[in-house]
Amino acid sequence: MQKINQKYIKAIVNHALREDLMPSGDITSKFIKNKKITAKIVVGESCIVGGLDFAKEAFKAADKKINFKANTKDGKKINRGKIIAIIKGKATSILKSERVALNFLGLVSGVATNTNKFVKRVKGKSCKICCTRKTLPNLRLIQKYGVRLGKGINHRYNLSDEILIKDNHISVDKNIRDLVIKAIKNRKGKKITVEIDNLAQLKKILGLKFNRVLLDNMSPKKLRKAVKISKGFYETEASGGITLNNVRKIASTGVKRISIGHLTHSPSAINFRLDFIS
Repeated sequence: MQKINQKYIKAIVNHALREDLMPSGDITSKFIKNKKITAKIVVGESCIVGGLDFAKEAFKAADKKINFKANTKDGKKINRGKIIAIIKGKATSILKSERVALNFLGLVSGVATNTNKFVKRVKGKSCKICCTRKTLPNLRLIQKYGVRLGKGINHRYNLSDEILIKDNHISVDKNIRDLVIKAIKNRKGKKITVEIDNLAQLKKILGLKFNRVLLDNMSPKKLRKAVKISKGFYETEASGGITLNNVRKIASTGVKRISIGHLTHSPSAINFRLDFIS
């Protein structure tokens, strides 16, 4: 899997460190002896780990002489209590970066672990779990990376990636068929997805040359009908109200993709801690 660009990692980590250190730096750690120490990062719960490069950069940004050795790799399943990294360096430099490093680990690992729970629930079904644009502001790239670590797939990254005609577009334009035809004529190589709230809408645009129908907030019964109607015309995707409790039932309708905002907008961060060992 393609890793995140190192320049991006440096930029966002430095921004996070500035947020934590402005305007006067770590005004508490200056009171301790600045001796060389060894520390370990320990995971507090079983998870899919992610964000190691961000954590490493957080320490390196504070002091290039810090040695950060990871004991695992992003995307690996790790058990509670496992030491995922050893850090050696000056105490004040490690303390300066501790919280920022742990925050990145917690965020990325949380998204990866949450995504993987959904992926496991649909195991054996020919259905992919997708994220959405419901991401934390300015952290979309990181969260979508976490989705991939959890074996999910990324939906469009932003509004320029794909033409996605949603309910509000249709509400403004009123005529769903005319709107889809306009999109087809001006697609310029972009994929087109059309959000459908009911089967009547689907029948109005059936046969037009676009890529995917997004079946929003439909019952399993209606989803099965929509999948049957769409067969041979469009890829199908379900969205809206998807939970761990119902995702397998939704996958059983035959949809090829399920998009879930919960993957990124509200996963619990994974608990990591840093302990000095010498």
